[in-house]
Amino acid sequence: MTDHTALPANAPAFCEGMFYFGKAWPDFAQYGQSAAIAAGHKAIPDPAAKAAVYQTLMLADALRYCTLQVCASKSSGHPGGFASSAEAYAALVMLGHTNIVTEVGHHAPGFYSAMFLDSSLEEMGIRNMTDMMARFREQHGLLGHLSGAIPGLLAPAGPLGQGQHFAMAGALLHPGTLFPVTIGDGGFGEPYVLSAMKHFHFAYPQVTNYLPVLVWNGFSQEHHSMVSLMQNDEMIAYWRAHDFDEVILIDAKAFDDAGQEGAYVDSARFSFSQRLAFMEAVLAGVAKAADNALSGRHTAFIIKQLKGAGMHVSGAKSHNLYPKDTPESPEIQAALEQRALSPESWALVRDNFSRAGGGPAAKTAVTEHVLPIMELGEFPLQEFKTGAQAVPATAMGALVAWLGQQDKRFVVTNADGNEASAMKNINDTLKIRHPTVDPLYNQQPGGQVYEPLNEDACAGLAAGLALFGSRSLWLSYESFAINGWPIMQTVAQAMAELRRKTPSAVCMFTAGALEQGRNGWTHQRPEIENYFAAQMRNGNVFLLYPTDANVIQAAYEYAVHSVNKAMVIIASKSPLPVYMTLAQAREAVRKGASLLHDTGAGKRGTLTIAVTGDMVLLPVFAAKEQLEKDGYRVRIVSVVNPRQLYRPTDVAAHTVAEADTGFMSDTDFHSLFSGDLLLGISGGTSGALEPVLLRSRAGQRDVLAWLRGETTATAGELMAFNGITAETIVARVHDFSAA
Repeated sequence: MTDHTALPANAPAFCEGMFYFGKAWPDFAQYGQSAAIAAGHKAIPDPAAKAAVYQTLMLADALRYCTLQVCASKSSGHPGGFASSAEAYAALVMLGHTNIVTEVGHHAPGFYSAMFLDSSLEEMGIRNMTDMMARFREQHGLLGHLSGAIPGLLAPAGPLGQGQHFAMAGALLHPGTLFPVTIGDGGFGEPYVLSAMKHFHFAYPQVTNYLPVLVWNGFSQEHHSMVSLMQNDEMIAYWRAHDFDEVILIDAKAFDDAGQEGAYVDSARFSFSQRLAFMEAVLAGVAKAADNALSGRHTAFIIKQLKGAGMHVSGAKSHNLYPKDTPESPEIQAALEQRALSPESWALVRDNFSRAGGGPAAKTAVTEHVLPIMELGEFPLQEFKTGAQAVPATAMGALVAWLGQQDKRFVVTNADGNEASAMKNINDTLKIRHPTVDPLYNQQPGGQVYEPLNEDACAGLAAGLALFGSRSLWLSYESFAINGWPIMQTVAQAMAELRRKTPSAVCMFTAGALEQGRNGWTHQRPEIENYFAAQMRNGNVFLLYPTDANVIQAAYEYAVHSVNKAMVIIASKSPLPVYMTLAQAREAVRKGASLLHDTGAGKRGTLTIAVTGDMVLLPVFAAKEQLEKDGYRVRIVSVVNPRQLYRPTDVAAHTVAEADTGFMSDTDFHSLFSGDLLLGISGGTSGALEPVLLRSRAGQRDVLAWLRGETTATAGELMAFNGITAETIVARVHDFSAA
């Protein structure tokens, strides 16, 4: 790398490592003598003031410079998308609105630049540009896509279509605080971005303090965006159709004096006076949009300018840097030189950034502090007698209803309806949040049950609330959970990195495959259990299989009391036998498994059957009758919390925040799963049985699990189709003995 000019004597220390410094802008003596955000203030007093406009443009170029230099230093990263949003981001900062989230993970280097410029990154030892370059896209540094673990950043950003959920969750929890969310037009094609906001607005019409900021730059990652041919009035109409009262669109094309062709232009190519005019319009538009949003008017802001504005190249070509894109590349050198600020300007930038919003985001962002939360008393668990029949889902529903009565911020989300999952007791108590009042359907505007008919919106709000510090619960059919799981996975990973405690993201997926015979294979998709099972190795993801109505209560209590984890409960909505007392249930959930039955002796050896699930225990207990007659000692073990059955070295628990290292000891494991033969059985998929198979010392091991869906009249017929019957279990054991 070229040895660049040494740090000028009058440059702030944080500029150490910057490759270029420029001359002062025209009229700096008039508009740059002092920071537009005065000491002790949080925002500019007047967005129309010339000095405010001038210095906001300065912030925009500072963001562009840092973004491009840090990406070029690694010949990697994504500068172009954020660059086209720089004026809007700078305007939000100067107006004091610094609780900003994004839907676009590729905007990461721009967001990191903002945290660098306001000094937030000093919390992780990044004090100057040299430090920032060294830590960019490196382990224990600034990862390629946003993470909520980075000081000052509120939420992660990776898969597209997620950011709006964090903004809405923040707005719901913090009235009076604005939560802007930048959305790229490349990811605008995600199916749930606007529909999620529309449903949320219908459910919470008084909550308007989130501000979507569409970065309409005409391009996606490698091609034109799908909305690039829309006209301005069409785009405004599109947002208005999704229930926005006002849409403020600022189009750079209207200010172009450089003769650029096409609908999308680069404001950095304008004359300086027109750059200021564009900045003035953006600042005024953002100010109006923010005021609207904070005063009850549902508003969106759109900035329209060419992707890569102010970068070394424009369009989709600016999206990503490659090995050829180094600081020595002529195009990058030229772009950095054009964006380089004078030392005095960098000092102004630091003053404004570090004062905006009341101080560095690492100190002032709402997610930098633990949100006070309602204390819960003893859970009112209902003891079902062993041997009785009870519905697990309904037993859990009673606890959910109780929790919602204690914690009025608590929200339950469900797309398919609680009543269909034998959890009507939740709706009876907490009510469905709906603008149409109807007691027959438990609907009222103040309800705590959020029911958009898409799993993405359900998972998104629940995950966002948990990440931002509030309790929530996502309920779904297991067969449809995959539609919302990506944001739960994102949030689970973010929680693993957080520097603060937050309630775990809790989910319960009911109406399992075995209960959905009449609906056929469309409702029989337990394969997602293998997805969850794989994530158990992450360190903070738990997959819980309650055995019965007592165990599900203990599992929910366990999940609610946990922090910084993702808790997934899988259970049935049918009346099923109760096998454990509440005391046994609590111990099983904590330890990982429980012995349900032991014959005591057998001439043909000991068979241990390890089972995940509840309904699948019916053929297991039927099989044990025959197996005992055949001379086997039969031990049936319910695997309730398989994550705890792993060996400590199997799981990355040591890498996560608020780690749970309560793995079952070797002594306890081998006592519980002892035997000559081990047969793992699951009504769903086999992944959750992995820790049992890994640690078992049984000489012979086998598994019976889900194969695929089919239309059947009964659960028994569906289990038979999948080879999970008393007869097949007995036959498999006899095959063991014959081998």
